[in-house]
Amino acid sequence: MNMTGSTLKQSNMANQWFILETKNDYEKATARFEEINDASKNSPEYKEMILLAFLINQYEENRWSVPEVDPIEMIKIRMEDFGYTASDLAKEYGDKGTVSKVLNYKQPLSLTMIRKFSKLLRIPADALTKEYKIQS
Repeated sequence: MNMTGSTLKQSNMANQWFILETKNDYEKATARFEEINDASKNSPEYKEMILLAFLINQYEENRWSVPEVDPIEMIKIRMEDFGYTASDLAKEYGDKGTVSKVLNYKQPLSLTMIRKFSKLLRIPADALTKEYKIQS
């Protein structure tokens, strides 16, 4: 079966997923992913979690194209979308001063920030790795 360009949705049987075709399918898949996203590698939910991550990513890539915006502007746009402040990002990252420097182009994003902000703001991590100018 060719999976290119398609994603899966849940059937009536638990832990069975098929093509995600609607926003409702997507929302169910993301809700289930959130429920099990801390599953240990030895748990039955782990394989489901990996599959859901793939399917959610495919759905998002097929539905939403990321415009050519530098990573900091992308973060600011998504902050506005979710109603987040710099303090909210600082709570996620752990250091308000560093977050402020990053949002003001005084310091580059760290790998840890990219990982955390990608998850929090639902931005593909690769969109946050693009080069941008730091102000001196």
